[in-house]
This record gives sequence, structure tokens and C-alpha cells, in this order.
Amino acid sequence: MDDLISIIIMLLSGYAIRYALIFSGQMWAKSFAQTVSFFILPIITFVITKTIYGNIALSLGMIGALSIVRFRHPVKSALELIIYFDLITIGIAASVKNNYAILLSLITVIILISLKLINNYRKNEKKDNFYNISFSEGVDLNQVEIISSDKIETIEENKNLKSSMHNSETGDYLYRLAFQDKDTLKDFRKEVENLKSIKKIDVNYI
Repeated sequence: MDDLISIIIMLLSGYAIRYALIFSGQMWAKSFAQTVSFFILPIITFVITKTIYGNIALSLGMIGALSIVRFRHPVKSALELIIYFDLITIGIAASVKNNYAILLSLITVIILISLKLINNYRKNEKKDNFYNISFSEGVDLNQVEIISSDKIETIEENKNLKSSMHNSETGDYLYRLAFQDKDTLKDFRKEVENLKSIKKIDVNYI
């Protein structure tokens, strides 16, 4: 019965972390492979730790070996790597005491959501972003990075906008957008590339 409760806690933890990542603009968390990882990785770690109970060095060694077995694409960001370690640790914690797993999950979700809300607040206050989404993040989507000498309202209001930053030294505006559909991105590029304020457009198609 205790093990069943632990499994339920790990499944809920995986779902909560996935939701927090997507809320924070990490679109890679939406993919099928990543979603499976969020649910299965803590459980695998939990079972290994329980199976080799009493030999903590061996169990941690097994977990370490399994942690480098990844899907066919490599880890693309430090955050993704941290999330995998987080999920592994949740599995280990659940095998010891469920409270530890719940605490770690809550801390992870609170940090992710809080940073996103802080960034949105600073953006609304016209201040520099607390953090910036790198161009490699959200790699499961077609992306475009735009540098403009002036603020562009149509981009600011675009639902696909992932981050915007104003460089107070140069006066330039940096926009990063991600599109699920390649044709939509192509149409968007045609709309903005002839604007006089545009300095640079970088496009990354998947």
C-alpha cells in the first residue's frame, strides 16, 4: 500500500513539473518522449532503489548508469539536465520517505512558476527581463529571433512570442518567437522582414 502511494505521488510530481515547465515557456516538455520521462523516470529510480535496498552505493551506481541512457536526441540545455536529476532524486526520495519527494516537487514547481511570473512582471514594467530564453530552448518548435531598432507592437502582442528584451545600451529590441507550424512562421517572416526597423532575422526550422 505504501509503495502504491509513493507511485501516485511520483506520477503527480511528474505531471506538476511538466505543467510548470510548459507554463514557463519550455515547449520541449510537451513532446511525447519528454512526457513519458516525467512519469516513468522517478518510478524506475524508485524500483531500482527498492530492489537493491541495503546497498545504497550499488543502487546509486545503477541509477547513475541509467541516467546517461537517453532518448535519441541529446540534452539541449542545462535546465533539461537539472530536471532529469530532479526526477531521479524524487524517485530516490520516495523510496525513503514520501514527504521528501513531495517537498522537492513543490520546491521545483514553485521556483519554475515564480521565475516566470517575475519575468512577466518585469516585462510589463518595461524593465530588463529577469532571465532570457536561449535560442536553443523550445527546440521542438520552429523559431525566429528578431533584432529591431524600434519596438514592434505587432510582435509584442503575438501569441507565439516567447521572450523580449530591450538593450538599454544599443537601444535595440530582441524578440524570440516559436511556431508549431512552419508555414505560419514563413508568413510571419514575410510580414516583418520589410519593416524599416528590422536589423536582423534568424530562423530555425525543425
